[in-house]
Amino acid sequence: MARALGLLLLPLISAAGPAWARLPAGHPAMPAPEALVQVPLASLPGAPPPIGLPQMQLEVSCQPLQQRLRAQLAGESAVWSVTIADATGRLLADVNGAVPRIPASNQKLISTAYALDRLGPDYRLRSQLWRLADGSLRLTGEGDPDLALPQLQRFAKLALGSGGGSGPAGSVVRLQLAEEPPQAWWPAGWDPSDRYYAYGAPITRLAVTSNAIHEAVLNPPTRLRTLLQRTVAQQGGSLQLSLVSARQPTPADAVLLHEEASAPMHNLLSLANTESHNFTAEVLLRQAAGSWDLNEVRQRTTLWLQEQGLPMQGIRIADGSGLDRANRLTSRLLAALLLRMDQHPYGRQYLASMAVTGVRGTLRNLYKGTSLEGQFFGKTGTISGVRSISGVLQTAAGPRYISSISNGAGSPNSTIGAVLREAQNTALCP
Repeated sequence: MARALGLLLLPLISAAGPAWARLPAGHPAMPAPEALVQVPLASLPGAPPPIGLPQMQLEVSCQPLQQRLRAQLAGESAVWSVTIADATGRLLADVNGAVPRIPASNQKLISTAYALDRLGPDYRLRSQLWRLADGSLRLTGEGDPDLALPQLQRFAKLALGSGGGSGPAGSVVRLQLAEEPPQAWWPAGWDPSDRYYAYGAPITRLAVTSNAIHEAVLNPPTRLRTLLQRTVAQQGGSLQLSLVSARQPTPADAVLLHEEASAPMHNLLSLANTESHNFTAEVLLRQAAGSWDLNEVRQRTTLWLQEQGLPMQGIRIADGSGLDRANRLTSRLLAALLLRMDQHPYGRQYLASMAVTGVRGTLRNLYKGTSLEGQFFGKTGTISGVRSISGVLQTAAGPRYISSISNGAGSPNSTIGAVLREAQNTALCP
């Protein structure tokens, strides 16, 4: 809300101008002519509507849809949480919507919303090469999931001095790798057996190909060291590498030699939501929170959710991807978040990052050839015993914000499909 208020006040501030602009020429408080440099304004999104954002109601208002929903869940109602709302905030139907459940990858809906709100649609992750006062170099990163050999080759070339670095080509270069401590590479709640797979790869700042090949790379700094030394040797030089803590600030007198930027936020969001990429979701959550200390990240994420006016009872944030089974979300919170983000200045970017039924991403093989094909933009979630699908359903009467979470259902995909088709029947809720 603070951001929305700021956007609404911008025209008033611009119209009034600074106080000195109304002073007569030659007044002592008038800045010198050379100080009156016009600073270009940042590109801002359009202001949201001046009326208050819709808040999701607490009472069900569409009994026909509520009855249909209960009939679809039938004897499995106890293991389901389902919430359906419309664009005005009406709670059309709700079964166990306030019951906290393990959300699996629906957790990414929070990570990506937080990142988009805090960092903006033009944000990119940076990997940077610095020259320190003693002539050594330091490589820092923010977890670019697409960091790969071409970027390493450019860093190596500059480190050898042939592209603007210090020292002649062929010299020995001292390079520090700024990285997270090993105990922070995985959230504590991740099952140790998951850490060997690509989807459970360690979360580090300098992650070549997201710390995964066919399986997880269990020691990312060692792999990076090997790749850099090999690359430098191919260019006729040698490298002395050491590790420093990424939580140690880069010295103020360090000189930035080169940086490699990730794909823009749209691509990062799509990787996290459309393809359900755990590594990217974890990195985005940390960058949005401004910290890689996961305890701080959890606190700041929870505070942000509260600031959005969302129903928070029973909510627990454990990680950014949903792989940690300690996460707890409710279908009401997710439906309310989807409603909030659809009113956000960057709402179109958020919706565009979703998988699409029968068309794209993790929903591409679901509900193909049905009335749902191409009409539901959402996020899937799957871990053992958990199935969740939440998103925005386009209907003739406008969008429906739907969250479905099962913890123990027998055939959850079929049930979710039936729920979505009931929500399509707009005649039930005039």
